[in-house]
Amino acid sequence: MRINKYLSGAGYCSRREADRLVEAGRVTVNGETASMGSQVEEGQIVCVDGNVVATEEEMILLAVNKPVGIVCTTTDKQGKNNIVDFIGYHKRIYPVGRLDKDSEGLLLMTNNGDIMDKILRSANGHEKEYIVEVDKCIDDIFLKKMSEGVYLSELDRTTKPCKIYKEGRCKFRIIITQGLNRQIRRMCSELGREVVSLKRVRIMNVLLGDLPVGSYREVTKEEYRRLCEATESNN
Repeated sequence: MRINKYLSGAGYCSRREADRLVEAGRVTVNGETASMGSQVEEGQIVCVDGNVVATEEEMILLAVNKPVGIVCTTTDKQGKNNIVDFIGYHKRIYPVGRLDKDSEGLLLMTNNGDIMDKILRSANGHEKEYIVEVDKCIDDIFLKKMSEGVYLSELDRTTKPCKIYKEGRCKFRIIITQGLNRQIRRMCSELGREVVSLKRVRIMNVLLGDLPVGSYREVTKEEYRRLCEATESNN
């Protein structure tokens, strides 16, 4: 299999991160520096920075309630406030997508690159649900504009139509199928509001529920089955 798929399947990193490691010359196959597209055959030894990377047979998929202030990164550049160090799981795992530092709520973490890549393909249109509070009251005009799609000047893109429901004077629930950088915050800003708090409460069929902030749980077999069905049906 390709070297990036091997590293991803071994639970070392995502395929994109694997490509970066290969480009940096940090990956070897049987002692030879790997190149983009290198193939790994059965029995060959793969190393990153001289450390052997073995395939992980156990598939891990966790639902995490990320606190505000923790960053979704697998690098050391952010210090000890990154999600991997915060969770402190006994095996190597990494986040499926991102949830910005100022946001909280549901984050999936896994050692399985295939399920990660399938969930992250935005073309699949997988739903993510958030509860958002803003600094000013919201009205029907705001809800209508948000639901129809908002032009984001910083990204020069218009968001896809979404579902939105008013929850209070300054609070709403929103369901999106995109993952643009700080998308909801940018949408609100374009319409004259600033986000006070943002919590993700659902990714596809996996719910945050009453999971305490800073805690995690294993995704159930039924949740995983439905995740697989949804990702396969959209590929």
